[in-house]
Amino acid sequence: MTTWTNWAGNQTSHPVEVATPRRPDEVCAAIQRAGARGIPVKAVGAGHSFTAVAATDGLHLRLDGLTGITHVDRERSRVRVLAGTPLHVLNPALQALGLALPNLGDIDRQTLAGAISTGTHGTGVRFQGIAAAVSGLVLALADGSLLECSADVEPRVFQAARVGLGALGVITEVELQCVPAFRLHAKEFGADLLEVLDRVADDVEQHDHVDMHWFPLTDRVLVKHNDRVGDDHAGAPLPRWRALLDDELLSNRLFEVTNRAAAAVPAIVPRLNGVAARLLGAREYTDDSWRVFVAERKVRFRESEYAVPRAAVGDVLLEVRSWLARHRAPLTFPLEIRFTGADDIWLSTAHQRENAYVAIHQYHRMDDHGAFAAFEAIVAEHAGRPHWGKLHSLGAEELRVLYPRFDDFLEVRHQLDPGRRFANAYLDRVLGA
Repeated sequence: MTTWTNWAGNQTSHPVEVATPRRPDEVCAAIQRAGARGIPVKAVGAGHSFTAVAATDGLHLRLDGLTGITHVDRERSRVRVLAGTPLHVLNPALQALGLALPNLGDIDRQTLAGAISTGTHGTGVRFQGIAAAVSGLVLALADGSLLECSADVEPRVFQAARVGLGALGVITEVELQCVPAFRLHAKEFGADLLEVLDRVADDVEQHDHVDMHWFPLTDRVLVKHNDRVGDDHAGAPLPRWRALLDDELLSNRLFEVTNRAAAAVPAIVPRLNGVAARLLGAREYTDDSWRVFVAERKVRFRESEYAVPRAAVGDVLLEVRSWLARHRAPLTFPLEIRFTGADDIWLSTAHQRENAYVAIHQYHRMDDHGAFAAFEAIVAEHAGRPHWGKLHSLGAEELRVLYPRFDDFLEVRHQLDPGRRFANAYLDRVLGA
């Protein structure tokens, strides 16, 4: 028996067997062996989910060896990619082909399968999450067979599997609808929270990708506007010294030091947050899309994130602000606010709804002092849908109300995995046993 721990260190499990397949047929063989032993199976990628979605006491399938682009369809700008390929490997590989994903989150440590299975989304109200770029995928099923699905082949399985939580089988390969590689002009600046909320509806319409970081117990917000530009745009990437100063020294090394200080003396958090909000000053640059979207996160944290209807974002943030002012919870990480357009994926947080995403974080060595529970209570009043890979307390009955196609998903699950080979405690809670 081995011990598995996720990136944040808040989830641990003890699988009785670990396998590292390098081909889809090896995935199938491992599932068949687990079936013969009567043990459950969970695939695990980078372990970047804060929930126990990948935990198991049975067989852990580590997809580290199942990587690489297997086919390129240049006419349709589609690529087939093995499911364990990390996003930080995939993005430059697509760039070399003159392609890119339409949207990305701000972390690229996840595997492709993990990112789509938990609904990683990014920002931009005219765009959708990563799973919306999936045009087909291959699942290794509980009986050890492979099933290919797309909008035309096994369409119900396709609708369920694009954000499938690992509940239907093990994704072995993904086909992605890419776009031509593009550049982003990034403009970042500090602002006042109330001023930001007053104009946020216009900002989200006027800019391709809007990302905001609000420092709790202050009214300071770091605003990021990322807009797509043509090849003739004169902007240049950040100078190397500035990137090292902002992204390595301030956002990681110094931030780790200040978080350790906050863990020792929580009373200094408001002052630290005020200083941090001003240290990360205004900057403007242009670079390849994935280089702008992604930020390196070395300081470990726990996170809860909910999607609420786009129009509710102001009410949610003001209610959170009011709670924090009353309780003085020493949160050291900024809250992140992003936006996406609606999609049609059954368990996507953006199913049939334009969303604002609000994410609350805390340093992994510190208690949240009730802030996460208060945050959940606030977003519950606004039909909040939790990110599947981030901390939340909802169960199947509450989630059924939030997702119109919830029972359709369960039907596909029962069809593909009637014996619950891919179940675990997390899935029992959110989907029902």
